[in-house]
Amino acid sequence: MRLLSGPEELAAAFTETADRAGVAFGDKRVYAEKYLNQPHHIEIQVLRDHHGNLLTFFERECSVQRRYQKVIEESPSTAVDLELRRKLREAARKLAEGIGYLNAGTIEFVVDGSGNFYFLEANTRLQVEHPVTELITGIDFVEQQIQIVSGETLKSRDEDLVHSGWAIEARIYAEDPKRFFPSPGTIIEYMEPRGEGIRVDSGYEAGCVITPYYDPLLAKLIAHGETRSEAIKRLEQALKDFQITGLKTNIPFLLEAVASSLFIDGGYDTHFIEKMKPAATTGQ
Repeated sequence: MRLLSGPEELAAAFTETADRAGVAFGDKRVYAEKYLNQPHHIEIQVLRDHHGNLLTFFERECSVQRRYQKVIEESPSTAVDLELRRKLREAARKLAEGIGYLNAGTIEFVVDGSGNFYFLEANTRLQVEHPVTELITGIDFVEQQIQIVSGETLKSRDEDLVHSGWAIEARIYAEDPKRFFPSPGTIIEYMEPRGEGIRVDSGYEAGCVITPYYDPLLAKLIAHGETRSEAIKRLEQALKDFQITGLKTNIPFLLEAVASSLFIDGGYDTHFIEKMKPAATTGQ
């Protein structure tokens, strides 16, 4: 990705980007899109069955990212009011119905500071962050997928959905917490946190080898509370209780992030990490 500050930069940037794309992907095609200064990455979960019934869920806030990859997600979003939520869900509905989408999917948007939103992409699968929506709605998306593919009809409608409390997910990676470089190795100790409102989705245990060849995601830690403040406190304590040794993890960064005033205030955007610790993104 290249950010252009004026038309005079277009020719050189186009050539460079096309050449890099050709080397990396064997395809030199590139595209241009509007740059937003302080965007929020907001997504809407959808479910649609074979009978034309479609559910759109409450938004997920996915703006805590490094290298354009999500690290912390929450639902609902502090940046979305009732009217914007209605518009986002309606846009997701129109898109899903327009393409005849089936089963579970996620429609993703970027939202600017004025409440304008723009389509980003559609992920035709369950997202890593789907547990936050499960915890605030009580709906099991894996179960729903199985029922849909079996030909069953969705039993709920949009108006039936209510959100209960707040949920926040932190992705636990095997990576350097300062530079975000992968940290392969063998897990010596692995102990997951427990407690009220805490959920852990993982596939590792002590003795597992984390190689440098795949995504270094170790686990998803999700906290649910009656309020956002309670969810943050539970997440923070669970991060402190999560024990992983033998390799570096991003837990120290996650603890710093959820305790920062920028996160607690809820006014963050996709530049959160740059504002919180600029050295991590500049390579210093």
